[in-house]
Amino acid sequence: MIPPLTPKQRLGLEIWRGLRHNAAKLHPLRTLFWECTLRCNMSCRHCGSDCKTSGTVPDMPAADFLRVIDNLAPHVDPHHTFVIFTGGEALLRYDLEQVGLKLYRREFPWGVVTNGFLLDRQRLDSLLGAGMHSISVSIDGPEAEHNWIRRNPQSHAKALAAIDLLASEPNLMWDVVTCVNPRNYPRLAEFKETLIAHGVRRWRIFTIFPMGRAAGDPELQLDASQLQGTLDFIRATRKEGRIEVNYACEGFLGGYEQQVRDQFFHCRAGIDVASVLCDGSISGCTSIRSHMYQGNIYRDDFWQVWNERFERYRDRSWTRKDQCACCKVYRYCEGNGLHLYDDEGRLLHCHYRTIGGK
Repeated sequence: MIPPLTPKQRLGLEIWRGLRHNAAKLHPLRTLFWECTLRCNMSCRHCGSDCKTSGTVPDMPAADFLRVIDNLAPHVDPHHTFVIFTGGEALLRYDLEQVGLKLYRREFPWGVVTNGFLLDRQRLDSLLGAGMHSISVSIDGPEAEHNWIRRNPQSHAKALAAIDLLASEPNLMWDVVTCVNPRNYPRLAEFKETLIAHGVRRWRIFTIFPMGRAAGDPELQLDASQLQGTLDFIRATRKEGRIEVNYACEGFLGGYEQQVRDQFFHCRAGIDVASVLCDGSISGCTSIRSHMYQGNIYRDDFWQVWNERFERYRDRSWTRKDQCACCKVYRYCEGNGLHLYDDEGRLLHCHYRTIGGK
């Protein structure tokens, strides 16, 4: 049964709500994702963007993205605006280090999200030499479960090898990202021990949302007991203190709030997070559907879009409908993560209801 909200949690949530609304008014840009390619060297079952081995959308030229950086640079403190290269598989771009070095010289910290397949010693040294600040590697459980979801028999070994390389870098910020699904769920405790043995200190756990390839695959969706079991596992692991683990930023979780992640739930898309997608679209985060795009760098001024649009991101009163209309915790959730809405603006998944909230 879902833990009830304690008085202390309710007080914290009320304070957090005020901070969240103030952040929406100020909307300081803290994180900028660059979807630098839609090409990928895998064909993962759970891919939210349905990337292809040969992307039909060409890679964005580096110069086009750097123009966006130069457009926003006079308006932000570059030391507090983090740029993240994502994809597709970002390491497929041969010029990643060139872009990274130009960001470094402009004093923007930058990082990479990768499946780890192409991360060998030479490539890591090249990225570090270009000023890379952080990196996230995706690994989805023990070998059989990981290779099943990644559809590549070598992917687990490559990801573990990448982790071993990162563990040898004391000054690099890095973590491991895992998507929990019914296949790897029973082996979470075993997998935790593997990560610890390989020197992983920070671990982020996601659950798969019904978008992209995952939309029509019920094998990837946790049922209510598995989702609650995952949250219980995270809570227990945090109490152990042997590895820093956080549940993803999506989904209000009732009494689990601040027990399974460091902060209360907050969908930051369009608040302090923006994305430039491969085709130039300007969005809140890379997982949000096209009906929520706010402009395009090839016809709009990015900084003007960031300041003058994003109304639906910053005022989410439009989400109070359907199952959210009479929800007792709506004031704390405000409609869940925006990546969980379909093209008609309907919420596809509610974590709180799944684990028994009413």
